[in-house]
Amino acid sequence: MHCTEEEISLLTYHPTTEAEMAVISGWRYEGPYAIYDLKPPDEQRRLGRGFANPRNHYYSFADGARLVGFINLIGNEAAVFLGVGVRPDLCGQGYGTQICRQALALARQLHPGKPVALEVRSWNRRAIRCYEKAGFRIVGEPVRKVTPIGEGEFYRMEAEGAP
Repeated sequence: MHCTEEEISLLTYHPTTEAEMAVISGWRYEGPYAIYDLKPPDEQRRLGRGFANPRNHYYSFADGARLVGFINLIGNEAAVFLGVGVRPDLCGQGYGTQICRQALALARQLHPGKPVALEVRSWNRRAIRCYEKAGFRIVGEPVRKVTPIGEGEFYRMEAEGAP
């Protein structure tokens, strides 16, 4: 089934539960997107990464009773950084854009006056289009960096409009 943005009802969200963390950690993406597969929860705890990193603030998004995605909001003195994940079999169906729009509103509510930004691998055109539809724009040239899941070239994207 393919949904358009207009067909998706308003998603609900809440802080991610332990049970949801386990489900999300089991999601598996195809092809180059497999780089976004998460480690099992026990390994995340051992490494202090992902759901186990106390700096991260995860929220789950649902369409009715169906878990469709999650976000991570990390605030610092200068900005709020957003991470987004959509259930693999629902990618490309409009959920990512809606999650991003709602996440942007949540970030502005929790961190008023701070700009909202994210980083995306330069090859991930699907995510870049999603973020652009949600109101983000690429700022500057791509930057090469090493992350816990590997080296890559990243664009910084910032939300348009007032923080």
